Amino acid sequence: MTCIKALFISALFVANSAVLAQDAPQKLRSIPLTAGMHVIQAEIAITPEQRAIGLMHRKTMPTNNGMLFVFEAPEPQCFWMRNTLLPLSIAFIADDGSVVNIADMQPMTETSHCSDKPVRYALEMNQGWFAKRGIKSGTKLKGQPWGN
Repeated sequence: MTCIKALFISALFVANSAVLAQDAPQKLRSIPLTAGMHVIQAEIAITPEQRAIGLMHRKTMPTNNGMLFVFEAPEPQCFWMRNTLLPLSIAFIADDGSVVNIADMQPMTETSHCSDKPVRYALEMNQGWFAKRGIKSGTKLKGQPWGN
């Protein structure tokens, strides 16, 4: 009976740790991307859990940092900002690295912001980052995901 009790307590600890981890910012592997002369350090959110947490619970983010969401196949993608403290802009990106559309998102809201067409990628940056650099629909990003 002691072994079963120990396993149960261990399982509770692991489950509780997972819940606590969702209340803290995640830190993912990052890769460089470029938008013209601008270099971005993009954390890569690949798994469903990484994508669901995204940039939640972060109080700050360096100017040229962001998060690239990678999906299995091009589909209409929608994002919202529950538990996200930072105002963000999101660029929905086609398979060739071209920006499809960009949306500004307000913190702590459940308003959906969707791609204008099916995409496999979405890049979140601090709000206004794309506009300040003249990046708009049709701009091509470069980096590992797009093979350039």
